[in-house]
Amino acid sequence: MENINKLFIKNMVCYRCKIVVGRIMKMNNIETNHIELGEVELTNPIDEEQLNLIKNELEEVGFELIDNKRSKLIEQVKTLIIQLIHQENGELKVNLSDYLSEKTNLDYKYISNLFSEMEGQTIEKYFIHQKIEKVKELMVYDELSLSEIAFQLNYSSVAHLSAQFKKITGLTPSVFKQLNKHNRKSIDKI
Repeated sequence: MENINKLFIKNMVCYRCKIVVGRIMKMNNIETNHIELGEVELTNPIDEEQLNLIKNELEEVGFELIDNKRSKLIEQVKTLIIQLIHQENGELKVNLSDYLSEKTNLDYKYISNLFSEMEGQTIEKYFIHQKIEKVKELMVYDELSLSEIAFQLNYSSVAHLSAQFKKITGLTPSVFKQLNKHNRKSIDKI
């Protein structure tokens, strides 16, 4: 029986997810060194029995333990993209393929092919969908103009943002705003 000292968790996409996972660990008397999106480093290794208990509790709140390398990599890529768009706005000026290769220490072509195979969509499409969800979020907050949003999310122009927004949502940004449709998807459902 193998002792586990690191857990990889699918669907951890925000700060609140980290809090929920932390509470589950604490309720089960499992000490952690570090909790990040998609990853929990344990202070002491746990056994299979504890792992199964944690697995069940995580699944009850919509998380899933990941146990194979390919799935871990895909989840890591998703987490990196989510962090890039939703938390590190200033970093959006980097080349996505270079960014992912650097962060994973893997060739982008390999990452891209694996992502497409396992997710049924390209990394670029996933990235664009995440950006559009961020655009919706910023539009709902109504604190920034569309020009400011385009600049913040590194679009070449408002026209480019608008075209991409319409292609993904079927609505122009102005119609979306007028309808006041707050039908945003949670980022783990994209």
